[in-house]
Amino acid sequence: MSRRTSREFALQGLFQIDVVDADVQSAITHVLDQEGAEVDPMFVRDLVSGTVARQDMIDELLKKYSVGWDLSRMANVDRNVLRMAVYEMLFHPETPSHVVINEAIDLAKGFSTPESGKFVNGILAKILPEVDALRAQAGQ
Repeated sequence: MSRRTSREFALQGLFQIDVVDADVQSAITHVLDQEGAEVDPMFVRDLVSGTVARQDMIDELLKKYSVGWDLSRMANVDRNVLRMAVYEMLFHPETPSHVVINEAIDLAKGFSTPESGKFVNGILAKILPEVDALRAQAGQ
């Protein structure tokens, strides 16, 4: 089971929730019902439900570190890649943050625009030095 593919599926679920206002369970079910995918369903569920459950806190962080960018003006894919990456950095300490950032860059480049990778990297690089303190604040 590929974590990369699981992240792609989780991103699809987050996109559905954000753009078409799907409910969390429906979005998760929809992405997991795709045939032929080698994904970790528990990881997909956790990324989607955890990101949504902590979205307000994550969005506050993104507002703080994306100076000059209103979240509503960000590309939908970029916004959801960032949300998911921040969630994983804070609540999955077993995954090194540099791995999460590289995966987020690849997702942004693959599902948005070539420039999106730089945009995502820039914001996550600003958050990275604060990860330990942010984990402590979040009770991790």
